[in-house]
This record gives sequence, C-alpha cells and structure tokens, in this order.
Amino acid sequence: MVCSAAPLLLLAMTLPLMGSPVVQASQPGQSQAGGESGSGPLLDQESEAEESVLVSVYVHLDFSDKTWPPVVSRTLALPAALASSAPRPLLTGVRLTTECRVNHEGYFYCACVSGYQWNTSICLHHPPCQSPHNHQPCDCLIFSHPEPGYCQLLPPGSTVTCLPAVPGILSLNSELQMPGNTLSLTLLLSQEATNLSWFLRHPRSPSPILLQPGTQVSVTSSQGQAALSIANMSRHWAGEYMSSFEAQGFRWSLHKVVKVPLKATDVARLPDRLSISCATSPGFQLSCCIPSTNLVYTAAWRPGEGSRAFSFNASGSACFVLAVQRCPAADTTYTCDLQSPGLAPLRVPISITIIQDGDITCPEDSSVLTWNVTKAGHVAQAPCPEGKRGAVRRLCRADGVWGPINSSCTDMRLLALFNRAKLLQAGQGRPAEEVPQILAQLPGQAAEASSPSDLLILLSTMKYLANVVAKARIQLDRSALKNLLITTDKVLDMDTGSLWTLAQAWKPWAASTLLLAVETLACSLRPQDQPFAFSLPNVLQQSQLFGPTFPAGYSISFSTQPPLQAQIPRLSLAPPVLNGTEISITSLVLRKLDHLLPSNYGQGLGDSLYATPGLVLVISIMAGDRAFSQGEVIMDFGNMDGSPHCVFWDHNLFQGKGGWSKEGCQAQAASASPTARCLCQHLTAFSVLMSPHAAPEEPALALLTQVGLGASILALLVCLGVYRLVWRVVVRNKVAYFRHAALLNMVLCLLAADTCFLGSPLLPPGPRSPLCLAAAFLCHFLYLATFFWMLAQALVLAHQLVFVFHQLPKHRVLPLMVLLGYLCPLGFAGVTLGLYLPQGQYLREGACWLDGKGGAFYTFVGPVLAIVGVNGLVLAMALLKLLRPSLSEGPPAEKRQALLGVIKALLILTPIFGLTWGLGLATLLEEVSTVPHYIFTILNTFQGVFILLFGCLMDRKVQEALRKRFCCAQAPNTTISLATNESYILEHSKGGSDTAR
Repeated sequence: MVCSAAPLLLLAMTLPLMGSPVVQASQPGQSQAGGESGSGPLLDQESEAEESVLVSVYVHLDFSDKTWPPVVSRTLALPAALASSAPRPLLTGVRLTTECRVNHEGYFYCACVSGYQWNTSICLHHPPCQSPHNHQPCDCLIFSHPEPGYCQLLPPGSTVTCLPAVPGILSLNSELQMPGNTLSLTLLLSQEATNLSWFLRHPRSPSPILLQPGTQVSVTSSQGQAALSIANMSRHWAGEYMSSFEAQGFRWSLHKVVKVPLKATDVARLPDRLSISCATSPGFQLSCCIPSTNLVYTAAWRPGEGSRAFSFNASGSACFVLAVQRCPAADTTYTCDLQSPGLAPLRVPISITIIQDGDITCPEDSSVLTWNVTKAGHVAQAPCPEGKRGAVRRLCRADGVWGPINSSCTDMRLLALFNRAKLLQAGQGRPAEEVPQILAQLPGQAAEASSPSDLLILLSTMKYLANVVAKARIQLDRSALKNLLITTDKVLDMDTGSLWTLAQAWKPWAASTLLLAVETLACSLRPQDQPFAFSLPNVLQQSQLFGPTFPAGYSISFSTQPPLQAQIPRLSLAPPVLNGTEISITSLVLRKLDHLLPSNYGQGLGDSLYATPGLVLVISIMAGDRAFSQGEVIMDFGNMDGSPHCVFWDHNLFQGKGGWSKEGCQAQAASASPTARCLCQHLTAFSVLMSPHAAPEEPALALLTQVGLGASILALLVCLGVYRLVWRVVVRNKVAYFRHAALLNMVLCLLAADTCFLGSPLLPPGPRSPLCLAAAFLCHFLYLATFFWMLAQALVLAHQLVFVFHQLPKHRVLPLMVLLGYLCPLGFAGVTLGLYLPQGQYLREGACWLDGKGGAFYTFVGPVLAIVGVNGLVLAMALLKLLRPSLSEGPPAEKRQALLGVIKALLILTPIFGLTWGLGLATLLEEVSTVPHYIFTILNTFQGVFILLFGCLMDRKVQEALRKRFCCAQAPNTTISLATNESYILEHSKGGSDTAR
C-alpha cells in the first residue's frame, strides 16, 4: 500500500496458544523495530484442554522511520527470555496480515498482505481507497477509527503450494479477438457464488468499468456457471476483463486480458489523397494516426526512398509521419504498413496525384486556410484546428475554380461524450450515474458547436442517451432535465443556413432524431421532482404528478404564438388510473422544430409543401415506469386560417426516418374564432399542416364517372361479342391478325380495369386494407397493360414500314407482344408498390387508386405519355412513307385510301388515350378550374365506347362479316377498313401487283 502516512499500523492473527484458558494483556514495551509499541485489546479465547488454539490479537506497532523492518515479513517467534519467564509459553508466534497507513486527516488506509483478504461484511461497511494500484476488489479500505478489523486467511488450496483456493475458473475463447468477432468469457464455479459482476479495464485506465446487458453485451447465469458475451468486437472492447463475485465469505476476482487489432477505419490519414504540383511543392508530408491500444504497432512506409519517417504521440494517439523530400515523377500510391507481432500488416494507402503540364488546376489560396495548387476534379484537405478531429476539404471543380469549404471537424470533448454515450448503450458503464453527468456537459458543447459535424454528433449523443434511459428505465432529476432542455433550446436556435442545412444534407432525418430523443428524455423526470415547469425561448415544458384518483381530466395551455391548448378527457386516463399508481403527465412544446423536420408526408397528405404554426406539441403519460401511448387528446392551435390537417410525427414512416401522418387524427370545427382544433386518438408529437388549396368536391363528377365506366364496360362486352362472331373473317393476313390480337387484349385489359375501378369505392380505403391495396395494384397493372398492347400494335406497324421485305413470323412476334403487353406493366406496378407503399405514398386519400400527390401516380402517367409519343412517331413515319414519291407506288386515289387507313388506325386511338392523360396531369395542378376535371372524366371513362366504335364497328371487314352473318347486303366500296388498308399499305410499299388486284 502506498499512502501518505505518519504511523504504520499492523494487525496480526496469532498462531498456537498453549496452557491457560485466559490470556492476559501484556504490558507496553519496546517494539522490535526500535519504535514505541502500544498494546491493543486482547481477544479472550477459552480452551477446554491443553492444546494449540488459534486466537486473534490486535498489535499496534509504530515505526519512527516509516519503513518496514525485514523481520515483519515473516512469522515472528517469541524471544527465549519471554518463553522461559513463564511456566508455560503463552504465544509461540505472530503472522502479520494487514498493513495500514494513516493520512494527515487521521483516516486509516488498510490493505491486506499476500494470502489474506477482507471478508465480505467488512467490505460492505467501509469505503474503498480507490488507489490507482488497486487491482483487486475490496483490496484497500478506509477506516475512521484506530482499531479497524483485520484481513483474514483465505481458504487453503493445494498443500504443496499453500496458495488460496479460488472457487472458480475463468476461461476465454481467444485472447486475440479480431474486429467483428464475438468474445466469450465463461466462469465455472466450484462454490456457491453471489453478487457476480463483470468489469473491463481499458489499457492505461486506472478504474474498471462495469459491464451490463446492452446492444453488444449479454450476460447469462446458471447453476455453477456464468458467461459474458460481447458481439462485434472493436478496439473499444480491448483490455483486462474481470469477473468479481462473493464466495466463502470473501470477494474474489478473476482476470483475462483481451487484445483487439485495429481495422482500417480506426486509422486517421491526413491527407487520404493528395494532388500536388512538384514545381511549387517539391516535398510533402503524409501521416497515419492510430488510437491507443494494448497492442504494439510499428509503421513502415512504402515506397520510402528519399524520405524520412518519424513518429510522435498526441492526444491519446500515435502518429506515424513520412516526410517525402523528393516529389515523385508520376502518380504514386504510398502505403502505411502498420505491423504488430503475430498479426498480418494493416495496409493504409494514400494516393498521390502529380499535376502535369497542361492540367487544369485551382490556384493556391490563402484567404482562410492555406490551399495548395490542386488538380481539377480532386479534393484538397487541410488539418482541423487544435482540439478538433477530422479534416477540412475543398473541391477543385472541373473548370479550375475552387468550390465551397466543407469541414468535418468535430470537437474532441464532444466526441468523447458521444463515445461514452454510445458505449453506455452497448453495455459499458453505469447509466444511472453517467447519463446525468453527460447531460450536464451538453449545454456547453451545444453553445460551442461550430460545424455541421458538431451538430450531428451532438444529436447522436442525445439519441444514445435516450435509448439508454428508455432501456434502463432511469429517472432524471430536475438538474439533468434542465440541462436537456437547455441543450435542446440551443440546438433549435442554431443557424439554419450554416449548420442545419449542411447537416441535413448529410442526414435529412437529423431533426427527427432530435425529436425522438427529447420525447424520450423529457418524460423521465422522477416523481419527487414534480410538479416541474421550465420555459425557454424555444422549449416549454410542464410536468405534473397526479394521484391515482384525481377527479377531472387533464388540461394545459401555453402562452405561445399562436396560443396552444390541450385537453385529455377523464375517460382516456382510465387505464393508467385503474392500475392504482401515481400518474405523471408531461407536456412539451418545441418551437422552430417543425421547420427543421424533413418534408415527408404520409398517406393522404401527398408531396405538397404545407404551412405550419411553428409549434410541435409532445404529451406523454407515465404510470410508474410504464408509458401509455393510447388516449384521446384535444388540441386547439389558435389563429390559424385556411384548411388544416391535424398530423403527428410518425417515426416509423419512410424506413424509420419519420414523416407527418394523419392516421388517428382529424380536424374539427371549433368556435367562430379562427382556431384549428385537432382530435387525435394517440399521444405523440402533434402539429398542424395548413394546405391553401383543397381538391374540388363535385358530386356531378362522381356520377359522371360511374355512368361512363358503366357505359365503357357495356361497350367492351359488346366488342368481345362481335369478335366472337367475326374473328376468323377479319384475321386472314398477318398484319390484320397482329392488329386485332392487340386490340382484343386491349379490350380484355380495359374491361377488367374498369370493372375493378368501378368496384373499388365499395372497399374500405387505406393502406391497412388488403382488398384496397389489391384493387389499386390491379387497376395500375391493367390500365398500363392496355397502353402497352397499343404500343405493341404500333411497333409491328413500324417494323413493316421500315423493313418492307421482311415478313414477321407469327410464332415469334406473338410471344414478344405478350411479353411486352403483360410483363412490362407488371414490372412497373410491382416496383411502384414496393417503393411507395412503405413511404405511405402509394394510395390516394380515401380511394383505392394511386396517390396523385406522390411519385406513384407518375409511374403510371410516365409510361402512358411515352407510349403516346411512340405512337405519334409511328404515325409520322407512315405519313412520310406514303407521301414520298416513288415509281412503284400506285395512283393518288390509292394513296389517299391508305393514308386514311393509317390515320384511322392510329390517329383515332392515340388522341383518346393521350389527351385523356394529358388532361389528367393538368388536374394535378393547384388552383385548376373544374373544366379539365370534367373533360378528363368523360374521355377516361368512355374509352370502351370509343374502342367499340372506332376500333371494331367501323372496320369494313367486321361490317361485311356481320352483314353476311345476319343476311344483309354488302357494304359500299367507299367504306374504309383499317385492316384492309394497313395490309394495302404494307403490300403496296413492297411494289407488288396491287393495282392488278
């Protein structure tokens, strides 16, 4: 024991005692060390026979020279004179067990000598010395009285070694743990053990850290065995592991040392790449720095010719530097090989680009930092200021102009808090003690944050603390909660342009992280510190504690702008009240946060930008340590004009990034005053979105849609009946076969789509309705298939126009048309469902159709307009083909007949679909009149009628077949047939004998 002390105190345990049943206290006399000795109280020991008896004796020896005499290191034998003066020897020897030093304040610092230890009862009643040399639990204790206890002999072990028998064996799966592996420590116990704890002492750290279950740590225990498992090992888990437990009345500790090699991401390179001009900079320096570790690393640089290598230690890191004195002639990759005995080298490359004559470069700039000449397209780097970690980067653009300066420098004190919070969540440390300590330092760090990286690290630290508090169910005191609210106020007050905008460019969900952390931490105030009210410019909180039988509901108001009130009816508080526990209700208002949250809008809100009141309200109910999230809450957001949407921030939307949702919330008409009243069925972060435009609600449009769809379905059924009668007559050549096959599939797809669309209003809307999702998916797929079959028809005609002498084989073309007509739309529909459904942007509000405000609808409109464009090109190609003079072409009358056929084949169907969905895009615009809505509805719902008239009944061969079928006269020769004239165009383009026919 090393302590500042004056006297030295020894405690002893006697060896054999002979004779008299009562031992008397000896008189004071000179000690063997030449100092003065004072007798302490002797413990009486009775003996029923004359035999050796073990007794405990307290002996106080003072040494004037403050040094241990060598004689006290072994068993002390009594002097011969003392033994002969009595008829029988009373004491045969003394063995020292405890050494103590007294500090200037009179406290005794006592430690056990080898082979002895404090028992558990003494350990529990005296504080530890907390010496930096304390490697054993309960090794050194502090006593306030001059007669402390004494260390006891440990249970005996082997009779040969005379060492104490440790009642346990600690085994390790491997002393060297590779990064990412799982560490396994197993403790096998031979005695019953209690109060088992696991500790980790980091390299060069004086105090061990308690290990508890966390995201990386898991602890298991069974009869006679305990195990510690740590997943995803990294350098933060290297060190000495200790298993501490109580058995046989003593505290035991077993140790294992674990080493973890570094990985490439642990190495900091400055720069990580370099663009340099040898003319202006003949030499340069490269460095790779590693954090402190319990492994010994050396560095070797390649290539190293003409360079000087050295190393230095700074801020807990070891840096290896290569000073290159001769600039290489060509681009070179330098490698920092970090080597440790028994491990493969860790190679860290640094690329050097040499600027050659004629290369575009950015000039040297020393306006803020010193930027050397850099090649266009490369990024220059500069070190961070002292006390910060990271790098400052600046892009040299392709035109040789410097871009903006981007800093990833982070305050090292803030990084230390971030790592501490992250390791707390992983399982290192004591959350109840360390969370308030970290919160106490966050306000100062928030005030000094000067970079987007500082802001993001600060928000991540708050997130980890919130996770720890939620899992460990920690209750914060007033001081800790005030520190949290002060930090939040400073974060919300940070400059939006220089900090928030750049931080959100890296992590768009940064504000959502802040909201979730504040929600979790703000409701963790311990009951004895309530009621609690705290007000800052951007943060207002009120917490109240109610007994299990308070009579009325909950009501709260905030003097914000606009004013804000909230109520929770008594009925909604019934579930927590029935538990018979005290209820804590916390209300928190955050200003400016709604403008920082990403513009993510869930189902029914679309992608429009909404105006907000600048307020977010958070309400939480805690009954004991249990949170209640369900309950009706009524909110009044004052002085709000327009059409409100009552929303809450759903952290589960958009793959966990969060978004505004209307689910469970609805706006209600309040009084005559311009107040937005919201009624929600759950407790979370609320706000109001104000939409300046509302969709037109025209009952005539709904009626017109139903009538049009009904007429379309009836016309398509008639078309199928006509084809059933005349199919073999109208498909006697290949071109007609391809055209009518495509048209028949169009009819089938459109018939199924219209039927599904007409029946979808009868289904319960919303993404939680499987039938509604299925209806929207089928409508999307079938309507797209209609257009893709139209595209297949146009492509076949285009092929015949371009490749005049190439006949299309039916057995090849038809399968390709089927793949194009069904497989492509199925792919579009499936991708749209998988992409937009998780984001809440798939279904339109209150309908089983694609959301017109999000990207889902454009996955339908985009392909449709593209197909309309292709059909237009084919039409133009046919016109040019027919109008171009040629010797092989027929007379002008035949040209006009062919031209009319093509126009009828494409010009009739293409504008119907194209104009319809062109107007459909127009209806998506805000403040559009109702006229486009009516035109869109008419053209969209009567498509089946148009196909029956122009695609089927006006075909000459169809008419002839129907007349023959029903014994009617032949049609006049002036009737135009789509199929006949398409055949005529193709055959006539080949230069065949069409005139003779």
